[in-house]
Amino acid sequence: MNIAQNITQLHAEQSIAGAVEFIEGSGGLAMIRVSTPKAKALISIHAGQVLSYQPTDEEDLLFLSNKAYYQNGKAIKGGAPICWPWFGPDPEGKGRPGHGFVRNRAWKVTSTQAIANGAVKVTLELSDTPETMEIWPRKFELVQEIVIGDSLNLTLITRNTGADLFSITQGFHTYFKVGDINQASVLGLQNCPYIDKTDNSAEKKQVGEVTIVTETDRIYQQVSNTLIIDDKALDRCIQILSQGNKTAVVWNPWEKISKEMADLEDSDYQRFICVETTNAASDVIGIAPGEEFRLVADYQVMR
Repeated sequence: MNIAQNITQLHAEQSIAGAVEFIEGSGGLAMIRVSTPKAKALISIHAGQVLSYQPTDEEDLLFLSNKAYYQNGKAIKGGAPICWPWFGPDPEGKGRPGHGFVRNRAWKVTSTQAIANGAVKVTLELSDTPETMEIWPRKFELVQEIVIGDSLNLTLITRNTGADLFSITQGFHTYFKVGDINQASVLGLQNCPYIDKTDNSAEKKQVGEVTIVTETDRIYQQVSNTLIIDDKALDRCIQILSQGNKTAVVWNPWEKISKEMADLEDSDYQRFICVETTNAASDVIGIAPGEEFRLVADYQVMR
């Protein structure tokens, strides 16, 4: 089935008048455009990735690179990419892609629905195939529930459909738009121990709020379920509520790496911060046959 036929079929089966439509997006990828009284959003079916979430009368919460790739086999730089079934480099050192294999594959739209308070829920799914079994020999069902309303609520559900226990690390690698990285900070991580990936994985402790003054790549441990991005340049705070995680990652590539990345503008590091809801480092999740695990992140502008 070609892209145009696929979009036509999805629109016929899953669209909601005035709220959910299926469109051909950048690179010819099929995308979902959601409009509610509270916010609008754009979701790429490729990668199962929210690219935009813009509350009414607000700047977008999410950063999306103008140089992002939109093609099969490539990750999209920005929005809320899904890292699964491992976070970071291949844990077995087999040369498999960093952050797993679901952020560069097409997902399946299983449902769209209007729910309470004018919100819209979109459900996407990905399950094992012969190709994924070659990369990661486990039988699974991965479901992402995306709720667009007063907040952007993401729930990632991992189901073990095989006969053996498996373990995962994972995360929402979310890029938050900020007006100026020099005027942004992250609150709620005070006194948390962290692994500093830019300093040979040295173990440190956070003192005060997190500010970004250089390349930053930290896995925070023993985190609370409420973090705040204080964005003074845009005069707003973004609240991040999470469930199912003991770790969170703060990442910004800074100037040198931003210039080296072909899918970022040289100065893009000034316009985003990644605050990621994760199961990373020692926060490994074991899932028994027939069981499931839920990771939840909820994003909302606070005034």
